[in-house]
Amino acid sequence: MAHDHGHKHGHGHKHGHGHEDIDWATMGPMLERNAELAAPQNREIAEWLRTWQPEPKLIADVGSGSGSISFLLAEAFPKAEVIAVDPAEPLLERARERAARDGLADRVSTLHAELPEGIGELAPADLLWIGRALHHVGDQEAALAALADRLAPGGAIALLEGGLNQRSLPRDIGFGRPGLQTRFDLADEKWFTRMRAELPGAKSVTEDWPALLTEAGLRHAGTRSFLLDLPAPVSDTARAQIISELSRRREMHEDTLDPDDLATVDRLLDEKDTQSLHHRPDVFLLSAQTVHVGVKG
Repeated sequence: MAHDHGHKHGHGHKHGHGHEDIDWATMGPMLERNAELAAPQNREIAEWLRTWQPEPKLIADVGSGSGSISFLLAEAFPKAEVIAVDPAEPLLERARERAARDGLADRVSTLHAELPEGIGELAPADLLWIGRALHHVGDQEAALAALADRLAPGGAIALLEGGLNQRSLPRDIGFGRPGLQTRFDLADEKWFTRMRAELPGAKSVTEDWPALLTEAGLRHAGTRSFLLDLPAPVSDTARAQIISELSRRREMHEDTLDPDDLATVDRLLDEKDTQSLHHRPDVFLLSAQTVHVGVKG
């Protein structure tokens, strides 16, 4: 599921190396808008998960952010109780406010917890959704093992990691050097490698997610990728999200991208420029999310 936050590549709510770097007031609405755009894709993923969990009683959304996926899971599985688990209390507060607003406070609750330290507080769950939260833990193998321990018999972990980076512009946009988004990908990878290396207890691991699920004592039951395809011309909501994402990534990579690329990005973000993202008719949104499922027992 395209989650509230994560490495795609640009790292939604954890785009700094610690929670103290985050502007929650800005990130909350941006993350929720992203989940709104990806709702059709996310519903397709939820339907696929019925293969292993047709009627889960307890679902935990680990690394939930403000709970956009938690609410989608509550919608997809109307008999389930859903717990949004995240270390960011301001985002959990947004989830609680929405639960009260939508009349779901009896089914959607929150747990303030770090991964994996706070996972022991969870009751055994039938479905654990982990959307791009695992790679923010230094020892991913230990975290997966801890998560697998919180599954009820026959329970499933749905792990979203990997996929394809988002695209929103043609390779040649008519100014600047062609291939801007590919160079952003390279900058993202450098950022991500540094972020991983600086995590407490960081351990390198081959990112073979089915193998890692198996090592955690689960049976790898399936892997599938899901497409988000919003062709041009995009909606105003999608355009606003693409602009916000590029602005955030410019800030992340200001010291990495060369001056020519920064100048191109500035033109794309300049509302007064007729060739900017604000006005271009060729802006689209295309990405793929990959989900891996491991089952207990």
